[in-house]
Amino acid sequence: MQTIVAMDGLQLADALRAGIYRLFQKTDHINKINVFPVPDGDTGTNMSMTLSAVLAAIDREPVDHAGKLLVRAADAALDGARGNSGAILAQFLLGLGDSAGHLAKIDLRAFVASLATGAAYARDALSQPREGTLLTVLREFAVASATVSERASDFRQLFSAALVGVRASLDGTRNQLEELRAANVVDAGALGFVEVLEGMTHYLDTGEMARVDAPVHAGDETMVQATVSSDQDFRYCTECLVTADEGREIDLRHLREQLGTLGGSLVVSGSKRKAKVHVHVEDPEAVFRLVENFGRVGAQKADDMRLQQSTAQHRRTQRIAVATDSGADIPDEFIERYGIHMVPARVHFGTHSHLDKVSLTPAEFYRELARNPEHPKTSQPPPGDFRRTFEFLASHYDAVLSVNLTSRHSGTFNAAQTAAQRVSAEGRAVRVIDSLNASTGEGLVVVAAAEAAAAGADLDTVARVAQDAVRRTQTFALLATVDFAVKGGRIPAIVGKVARWLRLNVILCTDPTGRVAAGSGLIGRHALRERFAKFIVRRTRFDAERERLRIFVGHGDLPQAGEALLDDLRNRFGDAIDFAALTDMGPAVGVHGGPGTLIVAVQRVNRAPQ
Repeated sequence: MQTIVAMDGLQLADALRAGIYRLFQKTDHINKINVFPVPDGDTGTNMSMTLSAVLAAIDREPVDHAGKLLVRAADAALDGARGNSGAILAQFLLGLGDSAGHLAKIDLRAFVASLATGAAYARDALSQPREGTLLTVLREFAVASATVSERASDFRQLFSAALVGVRASLDGTRNQLEELRAANVVDAGALGFVEVLEGMTHYLDTGEMARVDAPVHAGDETMVQATVSSDQDFRYCTECLVTADEGREIDLRHLREQLGTLGGSLVVSGSKRKAKVHVHVEDPEAVFRLVENFGRVGAQKADDMRLQQSTAQHRRTQRIAVATDSGADIPDEFIERYGIHMVPARVHFGTHSHLDKVSLTPAEFYRELARNPEHPKTSQPPPGDFRRTFEFLASHYDAVLSVNLTSRHSGTFNAAQTAAQRVSAEGRAVRVIDSLNASTGEGLVVVAAAEAAAAGADLDTVARVAQDAVRRTQTFALLATVDFAVKGGRIPAIVGKVARWLRLNVILCTDPTGRVAAGSGLIGRHALRERFAKFIVRRTRFDAERERLRIFVGHGDLPQAGEALLDDLRNRFGDAIDFAALTDMGPAVGVHGGPGTLIVAVQRVNRAPQ
């Protein structure tokens, strides 16, 4: 390999690619040793997603100016940062860019100086920095590089010599934190960074670069069992990106101080122009509201760490993970029983955005719907949200099945499918099923799939169960008013006028193609709930001798009416019911029906042989 005493942008990009590819190959192992600060098994996924954004940025077009390449990489890392380790890594790259961004070529001296700046930036991003973490090896890389730079003649020698000290520093992390010592592992974030350095060093030594486009999921390594955890008080790993309004700057210190009162594991990385927030909290919405005072908020994310920990430590008898989007309305008891992972859609009231069912509960949605003059809009989860969920689950299961909102009315299915195709290419199959349904109907399909997965079925079987459930599921929604459906475009304005004139209570129905539309109506308000129950019974076609029924009833912030409807259906269907449960109805249908809407999904299942 030719001697490199000063790197231009093209050489630096190749070295970074080699390091990122190496990280992709080690993603699953890094996930499996992730016990600090929470044993949720996602550090490898978060670092890989962060550096995937960097890879996309440097692949976009060649840049021969090294400093500009670093600045581009840092900006991409900030936008794409995921998790504690990703936010720290983004801040480290920001320090490199700030230090060397003006240099067309970076020599050893300038590189060593930029490492010191990057390590200092990373430490400053944390409200409570801890030794034995990624911070420790970042600092060691800077210190070791400075020490060996006097005798190193090129970058190959610098990386090879510095890596000796970095490896020793990594190994030392297992004795620096109680959580790591108890599990006898090194810090996962620190290992991720060292793997990047290993890949860069190998490339500088040999010129070899094995292209790996996404994290590789292979093997069946067991998740390390954590016996100690320092950050179990908070449920949600919460993140967002804040961009300064024109003419203003973000006061990072003040932002960090205010966020520090809300939770733990706080990292605020970025600049006065744009910052990434990472914090563990109980209430993600409190974070987003606070951050709004500092600029425009975007890229909101909130992962349920308790569910992630359960997934990371799941029983090996379950081979398939089941995921869905927040358009599915499922009672909490079923989500918890089967460990169903839900990717939240966005709900927008004017310029303010929420994560459906995470930073905005269904009850809060209906209260806001009633008082806010801005009619809300919903938007599908971006493919990146699905991809991150699929990558995480692929590290801990043999395969993933995602059941999603009907493709007739949303791009959610396509977004999930796009993410699935990318993840499936690297060793773990991810299959996406169109529920041809929404709300409780989608929820029943998800539960059918999750039940099969929990019983130990393989991917083909779980998918077959889900597809059969799609064909056997019907959904009916009784709108409280046509006003919201007209505003949202689900019902034409002229139909709304006629419905009001006739005092017609519109019923939305799903059809076998996945279309949700006005299918019938009930005149007047007298005994409306009872007549709706009779309507459902008439429309439910099933063989009572061979089939039983599963029923989910959803309500638009009117639990008493929902419970009464559920009791009515129990009485009417009697012992034909396999199970029936009540749940909140989210915005997927609620945005068209408003407060007081009732929705019922009925699913036919074969009776167990006697």
